[in-house]
Amino acid sequence: MAGNTFGTAFRITTFGESHGVAIGVIIDGCPAGLAIDLDFIQAELDKRKPGQSKITTQRKESDTVQILSGIFEGKSTGTPIAMLIPNEDQRSKDYSHNENTFRPSHADFTYQTKYGIRDHRG
Repeated sequence: MAGNTFGTAFRITTFGESHGVAIGVIIDGCPAGLAIDLDFIQAELDKRKPGQSKITTQRKESDTVQILSGIFEGKSTGTPIAMLIPNEDQRSKDYSHNENTFRPSHADFTYQTKYGIRDHRG
C-alpha cells in the first residue's frame, strides 16, 4: 500500500477506520508558535457529522476532536500534533453480513484484489 502519510517537510499521517474505535491524524512539521484555531477545526468537523440529513447515516456521533499533543494554549509547540476523534456510535456488527460479499459503490473488491485483505466493516 502506498501509505497514509503525505508530504515531506510538512507531513500528515491519517489513521483509523470508519467503523473502528477512532480516527485521527498526526501532523508533523508545524513550526512552534503557529496559532491553531480549534473552534474552526471543530466547525469543519461538524459539517461532516453523521445524522445531518436523510441521505447520510443516522448514527449519532459528536465528532469532537481531542488534541493529544503538539498544541499548548492555542499554539503549536513544534512537536508533532496528534488529533483523535473517537467513534462513539460505531456499529461494526452491522456490517457482518458483508464478510463474504462486496459493498456496492465501495472500493472493497479492488482493495482486496490489490492487497489481499479487506476489513468488511468499512
